[in-house]
Amino acid sequence: MNLQDRCLRINENIPDGGLYTGERREVHPNSKVPWRISPVPFPIPAEELVWLENLGTHLLKFYKVCNLLYSQSTRGIQPKWISDYLDKGKPETVIEFGRMRRFKSQLPQVIRPDILPTENGMVISELDSIPGGIGFTGGLSIQYSELGCEISGGSNGMATGFAEMVRSLSKKDRPVLAIIVSDEAEDYRQEMYWLASELNRLGLYARTVHPRDIIFTETGLFLDEDEGNIQVDIVYRFFELFDLKNIPKSELILYAAKKRNVIITPPPKAYLEEKLLFALFHHPALQSFWKRELGEDTHRLLSEIIPSTWIIDPSELPPHAIIPGLSLDETPITDFRQLITVTQKQRELVIKPSGFSSLAWGSKGVAIGHDMATEDWEKAVEQALSSFEETPHILQEFHKSKRIVMPYYDFNSCDIRQMKGRALLRPYYFVVQDKVRLAGIQATVCPDDKKILHGMVDSIIVPCTVE
Repeated sequence: MNLQDRCLRINENIPDGGLYTGERREVHPNSKVPWRISPVPFPIPAEELVWLENLGTHLLKFYKVCNLLYSQSTRGIQPKWISDYLDKGKPETVIEFGRMRRFKSQLPQVIRPDILPTENGMVISELDSIPGGIGFTGGLSIQYSELGCEISGGSNGMATGFAEMVRSLSKKDRPVLAIIVSDEAEDYRQEMYWLASELNRLGLYARTVHPRDIIFTETGLFLDEDEGNIQVDIVYRFFELFDLKNIPKSELILYAAKKRNVIITPPPKAYLEEKLLFALFHHPALQSFWKRELGEDTHRLLSEIIPSTWIIDPSELPPHAIIPGLSLDETPITDFRQLITVTQKQRELVIKPSGFSSLAWGSKGVAIGHDMATEDWEKAVEQALSSFEETPHILQEFHKSKRIVMPYYDFNSCDIRQMKGRALLRPYYFVVQDKVRLAGIQATVCPDDKKILHGMVDSIIVPCTVE
């Protein structure tokens, strides 16, 4: 089979409803996906794959220690300003749920970092515990496997890994799973239908539902099925906590979890979904804590791959104080407002909403300093400072993914073309009995003139293989 035919076969085997339905311009009337199709998966050297397989264990440990840090801050063992940062902008109900004893030890069971393979090694720009892409990465993995490619995580690793995670949580061989998808996450509903279908094939009782479809009683949550009401064992929360007021029955869903009538994952801990955790990791006052709790190996690894990150806090510093690690032309910065006047060359920096906002996912609120007009950069800094109380922002060093060349099928010319691009790697890890399994890796390759790497229409999205 030639390269063109491989791409056409992949396209033909995409479900008619697609795997993603975001508002993006159409690639071509004949394309079933809003991205470019490559005839080959993304190659990863064997030693890098081993590194990625091991990374999941370190990231789970990071979540555990972040959970401990927050807990100790609320109890006065660590400084109060830590939990104040992580709770900022959140309603009391969300804070209270995050602090409930019944959720005390619960952690995200799905872990997905965004990783940039740079010329100087891997850089992890952020962590996501409610990631999109599980379904279409899984669907594409099967497609490429059927073409004879050895896919990282296995041909159906995404679905089997998810199934193992759900069984581990429920302690049942055939648990009832409700994947609850909100209106905010509507673009991902099709891939969650795909996931539920695969999980059913693997022996689970899985449904992808809208929140309004959930039936609540004092004894638990139920699904209205042909055979009657079926009690739900596990809720996979594919909705954001900032969106609770717009989600029908959200209070009832959380109440059922609170009463232990259902298990909800990820747990309702908004503080574990904040990007500013990376800034806390680099905070000088917390270094002894991180080194002690993470252990030498994990602390060293994370120090190498987590970029320098700062919380954009407008609070005035004492005259003798500086913002640690942040300087311009070797002059320490004492006020984030100084960033407004920096030159384009000096601002290889990224501003992001930390979390608990509709702008905190999908690259919506990201501002890349050296890719913006001076006026737009000034607005981004001012916006970050002024919104601190409602939506804290972070400042992060910009890192560039190394340049690669990737083939794709051009539907207009009906030919294979080569694209110079930069890759974003997204490994998906599932936690099974406190062990972490790498279930698959998505590579998003964007044209090399793009600064923000995400699933744009001009990108190539493929699973990964061993080089």
